[in-house]
This record gives sequence, C-alpha cells and structure tokens, in this order.
Amino acid sequence: MAGLSEPAAAVRAGAPAGVIWNWGPVLVMMAAIFWVSNLESVGPLPGDVSDKTGHFAAYAVLGTLALRASSRGRWAAVTAKTAVVAWAVCLAYGASDELHQRLVPGRTMALDDWIADAAGSATAIVLLGLVAVLRRRHRRRTL
Repeated sequence: MAGLSEPAAAVRAGAPAGVIWNWGPVLVMMAAIFWVSNLESVGPLPGDVSDKTGHFAAYAVLGTLALRASSRGRWAAVTAKTAVVAWAVCLAYGASDELHQRLVPGRTMALDDWIADAAGSATAIVLLGLVAVLRRRHRRRTL
C-alpha cells in the first residue's frame, strides 16, 4: 500500500502534525468525491466505465486512505479494529454523499451506488489487511 510508511514518532503518537499526515489525504479524497457529487451531470466515464465501477474505484481509494489513517500509517498497526474503523468511515461518508446528491439538481440518491461504495472500500480494506498479515508472517520468519 503506497503511503503506509514508517512515519516519524510524532506522527505515530497522534500529534497534530500526525493527525494531518494521517487523515489529511482522507479529507482530500472526500472533498474530491463531494466536488464530483455536486456536479449536476457527470456524464459518461472514460472508456465506457460504468457508474458503479466508478463508485467502486473511488471508494476503494477512500478505503485505502482510511485504513492508512486508522492504522497511523504503519503496516504493523493494521488490525481488524483499524479495518472496521476505516470501513465505518467509508460507509458513513458514502451514505452522506448519497444524501447530498439528493439535494443536487439533476442528481438522485441511489442505494445501489452506496452498495458499490461499500463494496469498493471493503475490497480494498480486506486486500490490504491480508497484505499486512502476510508482511507480519514474513517478518517473523526472517527474524
């Protein structure tokens, strides 16, 4: 997972700089999703990519960033708890995004979009959780 590096002690400790380092990218991605959701018409995605695939991909990125943030940027800190926190963030934001779209002229709220959001974020979080487990096993073997 790009971005899951070994940050400085202040970042791991939850200092203000650490909170920005960890959660800033999540907020940037949320802002990007909000911006797209605020458009009256998105139009077709490049390469005939379906709307649901777009939702899946965007929320896979959000899930990746949320897992990075909830585990403070450390592979060793990726746990079931940090995965659940990351997924809960994605689910809540996806729901709020669909509610937001209901207020945008030309847009509608759609349960199947939220399901695609949930599936994209869950897929990324589960795959990265497996990578974290494999990394820990590999490290134990090499010690």
